[in-house]
Amino acid sequence: MTLTKKLFVGLGLGVSMVAYSQIGNIRPVLTGAPFLRISPDARAGGMGDQGVVTTTDAFSQFWNAAKYPFSKTTSAVGINYTPYMSKLTNDVFLLYGAYHRFLGDEERSTISASIYYFNMGSVDLTNLVGTEVVQMGTAKPNEFSIDVAYGLKLSDTYSMAVTGRYIRSDLSGGFGSDNTLKPANSFAVDVSGYFQSPKHQSFGEYEGRARAGFAVQNLGPRLDYTGDEESRSYLPTMARLGAGYDLFIDDLNRVGINLEASKLLVPGPDETGNVPNVGVMSGIGKSFSNPKSLMYSGALEYEYDNAFAVRGGFFHESPEQGGRQYATVGVGLKYQSFGLDLSYLINTSKVNSALDNTLRFGLTWNIGEESSNAQDY
Repeated sequence: MTLTKKLFVGLGLGVSMVAYSQIGNIRPVLTGAPFLRISPDARAGGMGDQGVVTTTDAFSQFWNAAKYPFSKTTSAVGINYTPYMSKLTNDVFLLYGAYHRFLGDEERSTISASIYYFNMGSVDLTNLVGTEVVQMGTAKPNEFSIDVAYGLKLSDTYSMAVTGRYIRSDLSGGFGSDNTLKPANSFAVDVSGYFQSPKHQSFGEYEGRARAGFAVQNLGPRLDYTGDEESRSYLPTMARLGAGYDLFIDDLNRVGINLEASKLLVPGPDETGNVPNVGVMSGIGKSFSNPKSLMYSGALEYEYDNAFAVRGGFFHESPEQGGRQYATVGVGLKYQSFGLDLSYLINTSKVNSALDNTLRFGLTWNIGEESSNAQDY
């Protein structure tokens, strides 16, 4: 795989999406640091790649840090590993780690942090000099982000959070020479909110609980890969909105349904294929002229005794914007303070997915004690 092709894979959402964007009417909105659009955890990966409104877990930092004040444990650590483009290579992967804890004895505020690393593998570079192939070195492109968030319960049923994020995208992989690419650095902010009602009488004799959440993510300056003001890349600024409902069949069995809509707040290419060169806020405004950039997902989760879970979901994206459509399945297992999540993606679109037939793994360690929120589960 050539360096150019490898870099375009990093800038897109997979080899096939980049290829499809060249034919037909498919014109996906491409951004810098696209790894920030990839679901990092196996639990969300089993539920149609959604997490803004699902119940709190160790990986809530990526989706909605405002969920942490409703955490069942006072502190937890989560680590997730995702192979990427596993059909083509075995050295491309995503690694995600998150941590959160309550502040104070009242358990109304939280501090959390995470790191997200995208390793694009190694690329051997060669050059043809006359009739001889000359080795030019090895490039190791990668991207990562580090963020910290503060969440606060504003009432017993509603919380909000603010997240600060540092982003570094190195598509040249440390290869200098006469390569015009350079590492790009930026920072971003997330603002999110989460609502969770108390248990109430629901259908028949069953109890229920309503949930809702929103997040505006990756608000920040554009990424500069070349030093050219005209070619800076937008961050993958995203708006997410979700609603969910839990039905408690009894003290041990819970069924949750979740619906989520998301939109990329980045201007898409015009009819000539050019992306408007405007500021971040102007770009957000222009993004609403592209209604087909909406994405939808739905999911079901069955949980028994907070120890075993079965999940399923579906994700849909407009064919004109990339055509990602897939089903997901997953399971979760918990033993004492440890948890294991697995998920699998099944592509249902003509456009291949970089995560098709990929098994994702997530580990959780509840290093704290049960919080007062555990009484509501």
